[in-house]
Amino acid sequence: MSRILSRQVVSSSPRPQVSASGFFRSARPRATGMTLIELVLACAILLVLATAAIPLARVTVKRHKEDALRYDLRQMRDAIDRYKDAADKGQIQVQAGTEGYPPDLQTLVHGVALTGVTGKNVRFLRRIPIDPMTGNQDWGMRSVQDDTDTTSWGGTDVFDVFTKSSGTALNGTKYSDW
Repeated sequence: MSRILSRQVVSSSPRPQVSASGFFRSARPRATGMTLIELVLACAILLVLATAAIPLARVTVKRHKEDALRYDLRQMRDAIDRYKDAADKGQIQVQAGTEGYPPDLQTLVHGVALTGVTGKNVRFLRRIPIDPMTGNQDWGMRSVQDDTDTTSWGGTDVFDVFTKSSGTALNGTKYSDW
């Protein structure tokens, strides 16, 4: 069997040409792009993906706020504990009846004078942090004389701090119970 190879002549007319396989093809290049159905399907897929991403973003934002709340509570409780340790060691002057706890959160920020050293204050907290759940510096406080589940402060000293937010965490607990 012999094969005959034919030469194709390139012409300037847009007539169909015969290819080597014997089928007609246009001399004009085929238009590329997406059809309307492909465009609608691509938009629908993007919409489904975006709908799934929005709740995930909300949970991420809530988780970051919870982490900030844990950090702020830990910082303030650590400052209260350091104040109590300094009072128990006799390094700072405390009022009778406070059991060595600070009278308020501002005392931790402004500092107290060291016993036996003139002109030197020790600070336990740089600033009162902003509650990430409520957006202000108003924290709930408990004194030693208060019940553990009370939301009102006795006013004599600061034994513990908590957020005043009534929201629920991702793990199902109340923020005010942290």
